Amino acid sequence: MTLQHVTLELRRSDEGACVAFYELLGFSRVDPPEPLADRAVWMQSGATQIHLMWVDEPAVPLRGHVAVVAPSYDAVVDSLRSAGFEVEPRAEHWGAARSFVRDPAGHLVEVMAAAPAAVD
Repeated sequence: MTLQHVTLELRRSDEGACVAFYELLGFSRVDPPEPLADRAVWMQSGATQIHLMWVDEPAVPLRGHVAVVAPSYDAVVDSLRSAGFEVEPRAEHWGAARSFVRDPAGHLVEVMAAAPAAVD
């Protein structure tokens, strides 16, 4: 079983900045199903999607976060910094580099160089 998508709330006015942010992480915009086209933007990388839902008063979890594996970790981190994002390196976990950054809507995103090994 794999996680197919996560939904993040944002104001419609943050759409362009958030789309550009997730493109730096390797996601591309895809069309949502017609019933959702007037209230969301969907981003996809491989089989994983991030659904950016427009709401008037978005909820941004204080500690919850989205974790994204970036095979070109150093290039992604450099791109984020070049775009003006504050990337905070953290201690390696699972033998791989990782950092935290906030998207333009305020959601915390963990950028990981590699996924952790499966836990039995």
